Amino acid sequence: MATDAAATARRPPHPLGGLILVGMALAVWWPAFTLGAWGTLFFDQLLTIWVVSTAGFVIVLMQPRPFPHRLGKSLALLVPSLWLALAFLLSDETDDFGVFLVDLVGILVALIGMPFTLVVLVRVVWPDFGHGLTRGRKVVVTAAFVAIALGSFVLGASHPYFLTCEDFAISGNSEPPGCVHAEPTTP
Repeated sequence: MATDAAATARRPPHPLGGLILVGMALAVWWPAFTLGAWGTLFFDQLLTIWVVSTAGFVIVLMQPRPFPHRLGKSLALLVPSLWLALAFLLSDETDDFGVFLVDLVGILVALIGMPFTLVVLVRVVWPDFGHGLTRGRKVVVTAAFVAIALGSFVLGASHPYFLTCEDFAISGNSEPPGCVHAEPTTP
């Protein structure tokens, strides 16, 4: 009888945690990998985040909710625009701090902004999304997301051990620093 009570008290698995994790993992793996492999983020990744977050900003502004409830989301969705403005304002900057600031905001935009934008947009379209997740499951999803981002970065930094320059070239990417050419095959 005790096992029956424990079984009914246990919550069934909630598919939303998995859905959230898959979406966030898809959004973060490539920027984290490129940061590890090339030591930088590509402009197309950052501009994609800017486009999506700007569209999300407009959607949040059009919500019929009172403005104070939308202020935090609106400000967060403007962070990629802050990066873009800093990039324009400091484009001629030769000061190391200015370059560091633009790079830092760019990295934060890519690694934090993209998953956050995804979650905000899903919550705007589907307001009840995520309400069934317990705090513990949210912690697990967040920890898994961080592990995926760090793992992707480490894979990018370790690319010479399992990828060749030709792998990058055939996929349409440039060769990252330190890539290893494949051994030529002799017939």
